Amino acid sequence: MLDNNSPMLGFGLMRLPEKDSSIDTQKVCEMVDKYLASGATYFDTAYVYHGGNSEKVVKDSIVARYPRESFTLATKLPAWEINSLEDRDKVFNTQLERMGVTYIDYYLLHSVEDGNNYTKYEELDCFNWAIEKKAQGLIKYLGFSYHGSPELLVEILDKHPEIEFVQIQLNYADWNSNLIRSREIYNILNDRNIPMIIMEPVKGGILANVAPSIEAEFKNNSEASVASWALRYVGSLPGIKVILSGMSNDEQMDDNLKTFADFKPLSEDEYTVIDKVTEMMNNLDLIPCTACRYCVDGCPSEINIPEIFKALNAKRTFPTDYRPIFVYGGLVDRGSGKASSCLECGQCEGVCPQHLNIMDLLKEAAEKLEK
Repeated sequence: MLDNNSPMLGFGLMRLPEKDSSIDTQKVCEMVDKYLASGATYFDTAYVYHGGNSEKVVKDSIVARYPRESFTLATKLPAWEINSLEDRDKVFNTQLERMGVTYIDYYLLHSVEDGNNYTKYEELDCFNWAIEKKAQGLIKYLGFSYHGSPELLVEILDKHPEIEFVQIQLNYADWNSNLIRSREIYNILNDRNIPMIIMEPVKGGILANVAPSIEAEFKNNSEASVASWALRYVGSLPGIKVILSGMSNDEQMDDNLKTFADFKPLSEDEYTVIDKVTEMMNNLDLIPCTACRYCVDGCPSEINIPEIFKALNAKRTFPTDYRPIFVYGGLVDRGSGKASSCLECGQCEGVCPQHLNIMDLLKEAAEKLEK
């Protein structure tokens, strides 16, 4: 397991730069070069990211260009893609082939949560299956990404002491959330000395692109970027091994590398600023969508839900601004289904890691943006 004393910046490959509606491999190569040159080594992908193309670009941008021992790869087994014992190996072998590797450093059961996903992993004996993969040298470390309740987490850890790390959503906006319950989940893992990989430290960009009043509060106390505050908040906690960032351009990469080059935990005064900002943010009542896009792939109306929610958040923040309506119109012109075209099938809510009431929010979007 990673033995770094300070947290490592992890390169999340879920929001890669695109060109002509495809991953911009040349740009990814440039970002990979810069990332590895900094001394960081952890790449996180998944079977479903970019429709499977994220794992493929790993081969072209990393595996084919660097010695295997110079980097670490993490990817995930998706419950929603397996329906039989044979499907487990089918997915795993596809992942090895896509990435051009003979083993995976960090292998996760993807999006473990109360209900269908965890039930599927148990029914198909995925924990023991993964242990066998580890015994064969195909997996180095076994863990899971988690979006469930603290109660289920305790149950799983008690039942599966073989788990070596857990990937969780954690950021200052979710720390005391009654929905995400990040503080409770973190405390369970920290008390058991289970290493943590952190996803959504800037909440899908929400904590990097804040309202002007919140940005001013940060800037009054530091010249550092707004995103760096969120990353340092997470990294100031004990037990954090890797903090993932889904970087999609040089600006994000450069800023994050700067934050981690000489990582400094938050001071008491800075925690006070975070507390104030969190209170301000809670008063804005924004939709906590992280743009993971799990809701998009199965939508029968092809609604670009995350981008519509960005427009709706902008409309909530600036009610008299017409720009969110123009942005929404542009989304529809580029092929997104309208918010009002929702069939209320519930597919999106069934896969949402944030447990959002998406169907009701689309009704609000239709009311406020379809003018």
